[in-house]
Amino acid sequence: RRLSKMATVIQKSWRGYLRRKHFREVVERAYFIKKLNFYNQMAVRIQKTWRGYCVRKYIHDFYALKKYLKAVSVNNELVRSELQEYAEMKEKEDKMKDLEKKEKENKYRARKMHYLLSTEQIAGIYNSPFRKSPDPMELLLRKSKPLTHRKQQVKSPFACELYDWPTCKKPPTFVTELPLLPTDRQKPQGPFRDPAEVLWQRYKPLEPTLRVAESSNSPLAKAREESRREEWRSPVHDNKFLPFSSYRKNDEKHEPLLRRSGKYGQEAYGTKHFREVYPEKWIADKDFETLFSSIVLFEKFGKTYSSTGQIV
Repeated sequence: RRLSKMATVIQKSWRGYLRRKHFREVVERAYFIKKLNFYNQMAVRIQKTWRGYCVRKYIHDFYALKKYLKAVSVNNELVRSELQEYAEMKEKEDKMKDLEKKEKENKYRARKMHYLLSTEQIAGIYNSPFRKSPDPMELLLRKSKPLTHRKQQVKSPFACELYDWPTCKKPPTFVTELPLLPTDRQKPQGPFRDPAEVLWQRYKPLEPTLRVAESSNSPLAKAREESRREEWRSPVHDNKFLPFSSYRKNDEKHEPLLRRSGKYGQEAYGTKHFREVYPEKWIADKDFETLFSSIVLFEKFGKTYSSTGQIV
């Protein structure tokens, strides 16, 4: 017990010493940090004071800024005055344009209604005897000339027109001769082709072609027809037809079609040919070949010009 007591006294003394030593270190560290923070705070205060003074004196000068703002206000006043003058000038121009437009309309109306002008015998509707002075329209009618009638436009004899489409009652006509160019016609300025070449392209004679179909008696067509017949006679089915097996014992019995078979065997109609052919009665050695003619309207595509000069 005495040894344990002595050991406890030694341990608590040593631990107290270590804790006091550690506490002194913590106090010294805290004091150093407090002094460092105070130093930094005072340095920041000195720096911000000096920077404020330097910026106010050399960078953001109050008097220079005041002078700049004054110059900006003067410039704004000049720009506003110029904009005001431009707006007034634009308004005057618009008014002048409106007056000119109205004057033109009045002149055109006066030329159009020139028949309402007064004569020596009969006063017009704008020159009433009950008025002290004639109407301004009457004076305008006296100054203006009557409106002339428009000349009727003559259609060009070479205008490309479609015949009665889609009825097609009239046969198409083709231009065989080119019209002569006027002597006073000049080539327009710009990257355009020669007028003679354009006129030839517009009124050149049509070259109708025949779209020849493949003959029905050619070897290739006969081979294709034979392959189609073979596929129709012996098609490939996944489910085989077993009429006499036990697979279809409960189903109905197979009855052959009347149009496919007869008393004297299977008919060839629909499997080999669809019409009777008698080669011994042919006049020529070959069978008749079918030819399909092309459509005239489609042959003109990309070869003619419209009335405006565009390629059709």
